[in-house]
Amino acid sequence: MSRRDRGIGGAAGDAGAVTALDARVVVQRPGFRLDASLSVEPGEVVAVMGPSGAGKSTLLEVLAGLVPLDEGYVRSGARTLEAAPRPRVRTAPSRRGIVLLGQEPRLFPHLTAHANIVFGLRVHGADAPSAAIAAHDWLARVGLAGLDDRRPAELSGGQQQRVALARALATSPAAVLLDEPLTSLDTETAGDIRALLHDQLLATGTTAIVATHDAVDAVSLASRLVVLEDGLVTQTGAVRDVLAEPATRFTAAVAGLNRVVGSVSAGRWQQGRFTLDVARAVSGGQGAETFADGGEAAAVFAPGAVAVDRIGIDARTGAPHVEGGVRRGEWLARVTRLEPTPAGVRIRTADPEVAVDLSAGRVADLGIAPGMAVRLRVDSAAVRLIPLDPAPPQ
Repeated sequence: MSRRDRGIGGAAGDAGAVTALDARVVVQRPGFRLDASLSVEPGEVVAVMGPSGAGKSTLLEVLAGLVPLDEGYVRSGARTLEAAPRPRVRTAPSRRGIVLLGQEPRLFPHLTAHANIVFGLRVHGADAPSAAIAAHDWLARVGLAGLDDRRPAELSGGQQQRVALARALATSPAAVLLDEPLTSLDTETAGDIRALLHDQLLATGTTAIVATHDAVDAVSLASRLVVLEDGLVTQTGAVRDVLAEPATRFTAAVAGLNRVVGSVSAGRWQQGRFTLDVARAVSGGQGAETFADGGEAAAVFAPGAVAVDRIGIDARTGAPHVEGGVRRGEWLARVTRLEPTPAGVRIRTADPEVAVDLSAGRVADLGIAPGMAVRLRVDSAAVRLIPLDPAPPQ
C-alpha cells in the first residue's frame, strides 16, 4: 500500500470480505477538512498518530456517532451505520456497538465500580443476575478485585480508567475506540494501564483503534500505525515499517529520527551544503542504482549519530564559516534552541532542521547556545537513504 494511500488499517482484501470497521470519513469545518478512509480487520489494533489538530479525535467521534458525516460512510461488518449525503443513514451512537474511551473515564459518580459495569451490560441487554456476575469478574480481570463497592471518588485515576476499560470490554463491542486514554495518567500508572490494555485486547480479540501521541502506545498495542496530518493520512503500514521509513518530518520525530529530503546526482545525495555518499549510506537493501540522478531521497538518521563542533561567523557576511570549507558528511548550521532529554541535551538547528543529541557535559564544553554557528558531521554509513516517489509528502 502506498504511503500516500488514504486508507487506514488492514489491506483492502477480497471485495466480499467482511471487515470489523470500514469507513470513508469526510468532515468539513471552517479552515479544516478531514478526509480519510479506513478498513480495520476483526481483532486488529490500529494506532493513529498525528500532531494536535490533525483530526484524530474527530475521526473517532465520527465512527462512534458523536459527529455526523458530511460525506462518506461508516460500516461495521455487514451493517451500514452511517452514510451521507445520499442516501442519508445515521444510526444512534448507543446502537452502533462501538465504544469510545477517552482521557476521562466518565464513570457515573453516584454508582459503585461494580454498578458502573452492570449499567453498561444492562443497556446492552444482559439480565440483572448475569450482569452482576460479569461485572464482578471483569473487576478482577482489570486488577480491582475487592473494590466492587467503591465509588469513583474513592478510586485513583488509574483505577477509574481500569473500571472504564472493564465497562467498555464487558459488552463485547464490535470495536473499541481509545482516544489518548493514558494522557492524564502519571508515567508509572500509564505503563500499568498500557500493559493491561495489551493483555485484555489480545485476550478478548477486540478490534480497536488507538489515537495517541506516544510512540510507545503504538509499539505496545498496535500491529499497524497510521499517521494523520492536516486531515489526511500521510503514511500507513506495519508499526515497525512506518517508524523505520518515516514519510514525513512529523513521523520521523515520532520515531526519534531526523529526516532531511535532498536530491541525488552522480552518486552523491545533497541538501544545500550537506552531502553524503549514496553507496555508503544504509538504504534498506536498496542498491546505489536505485537512486537515479535527479531523483529525490530522504536521509534518515538518529540524533545521536551527529557530531558537533563550534565554528566562527564570517565578519563580512555574518554567515557561519569554517577554514577550508566543509567536507562530505559535514554541513554548517545555526542552533535554534536546546531541549532537555533523559540522557542529556537535544540541540535543534536550522537549514536544514536537524536534531542532535549530546551529553550535558559536551554541550557545556562547547558552550553551545541558541544563535551559535556549528559544524555538524554524520558518517554516511549511519544514514538510511530512502528513495522518494515523484511527489512525496513533506
